[in-house]
Amino acid sequence: MVKEPKNKLNLDFQLVEKIRDSARDIAEETQEFIEAHTTIAVERTVARLLGIDGVDAYDVPLANVVVENIKKGNGIGIGTAIYIGNAMLRTGMPPQEIAEAVAAGEIDLTKLPMGDFFDIKMLVDGVARQRVEGIRNNRRTREALLEKYGDKEGPYLYVIVATGNIHEDIIQAVAAARQGADVIAVIRTTGQSLLDYVPYGATTEGFGGTYATQENFRLMRAALDETGEELGRYIRLCNYCSGLCMPEIAAMGAMERLDVMLNDALYGILFRDINMKRTMVDQFFSRVINGFAGVIINTGEDNYLTTADAYEEAHTVLASQFINEQFALKAGVPEGQMGLGHAFEMHPDLKNGFLYELSQAQMAREIFPKAPLKYMPPTKFMTGNIFKGHIQDALFNMVTILTGQKLHLLGMLTEALHTPFMSDRALAIENAKYIFNSMEDLGEEIEFKQNGIIQSRAGEVLLKAHQLILEIHRDGLFNTLEKGTFAGVKRPIDGGKGLEGVFPKEKDYYNPFIAMMLQER
Repeated sequence: MVKEPKNKLNLDFQLVEKIRDSARDIAEETQEFIEAHTTIAVERTVARLLGIDGVDAYDVPLANVVVENIKKGNGIGIGTAIYIGNAMLRTGMPPQEIAEAVAAGEIDLTKLPMGDFFDIKMLVDGVARQRVEGIRNNRRTREALLEKYGDKEGPYLYVIVATGNIHEDIIQAVAAARQGADVIAVIRTTGQSLLDYVPYGATTEGFGGTYATQENFRLMRAALDETGEELGRYIRLCNYCSGLCMPEIAAMGAMERLDVMLNDALYGILFRDINMKRTMVDQFFSRVINGFAGVIINTGEDNYLTTADAYEEAHTVLASQFINEQFALKAGVPEGQMGLGHAFEMHPDLKNGFLYELSQAQMAREIFPKAPLKYMPPTKFMTGNIFKGHIQDALFNMVTILTGQKLHLLGMLTEALHTPFMSDRALAIENAKYIFNSMEDLGEEIEFKQNGIIQSRAGEVLLKAHQLILEIHRDGLFNTLEKGTFAGVKRPIDGGKGLEGVFPKEKDYYNPFIAMMLQER
């Protein structure tokens, strides 16, 4: 549970609701495009959710094989579910066997005579309900474990592992949990977001991180469950649900009981040059899955501040938080699962920078009172002077406990020099625990000066965010992204990676999982 804050900033909440209303309009306008289109990743996700797994003789995922077969026959417009259901009707085989037959060249899905749509949907719905129930049971397992062990009241200590080898990651993750970490994020290997397929099996050769695969998810989940039982607490697992396979990774995470997913509506567009049309359709289905699975989504506004100036562009972070909130609500993600992002990234030489950071963090807390906010550490201005860096991290820790942030990614002593050692992680956890304990109730004790620096800064950022949201409302989200409003990054509407994987839906299009997951929460 997130403790709801007092209004210390004297914010104009009528203006907050006006911004929220405009952000809702922006999301609804974009949703019209989303509802009219599907993508190759969405269709592969449907295949996976229907139980299709594994690879062919050339290590191509069977989900890709099936959807490419449908695409080749110009059938994407009515959806993978219809063709799998029709094959089930015609052959009596389950989805996995159908996929294997497609891979062997024994079945061409679009050339089978099409049966009655009612019969097809009945068959598909029967499989889909079983698969959805499996995800629901994973959620129940998480809830049961949290009931058994209890959940943490204060900030979650969130750390990363990134060796590239899942077996080495497990060693580091277990060590971090024993040191006191509450959330383990397995950093994804460099460039995986640009792969239009999900690798298969356990992997040992990632660069700057480890491949996100279902087997890697399973292995890490099992290790953390075992460690959690030993420690008497539940350890949350986080990965990265973004890129060209965004909804597929959401599905794999739901099936393997991940707890937290990086899942931003705009991140892939801005920072990976993935086509905006592709991203908007993919993010909707991925969030439907995450919402249903009880997964906390982490949004990526912190990334704006590593590109643009954190003081000058703070209002773009707030505007994006409003937009991410509305897209999440459209997909059935409740506020309690919205880890809206921001970061402690102002220049350390900025006079009163700590006050501005405190203002920004408190503003996010007050405007999104039920959200488990994700707060990122200083990185842009970290230095080889490890003593100064440790102090920067301490100031960041102080803002978190003063303002009630929830997902607190720990800054590391030597991250400006090299991949931090396990000992650096231990020191980071010790730093945060000391500050969180010694200042636990300080936020409840202090108030901010009327019209002082902190209140005035919050009011200024809120006004700028309102102006920006009005511009986006006027121009539309796609045009805004073309102009480079967020993080100073311009993206053409028909540019970027993955546009060829976007398809208009035909009138008979069918995807059983969206309706089931939205209606059966």
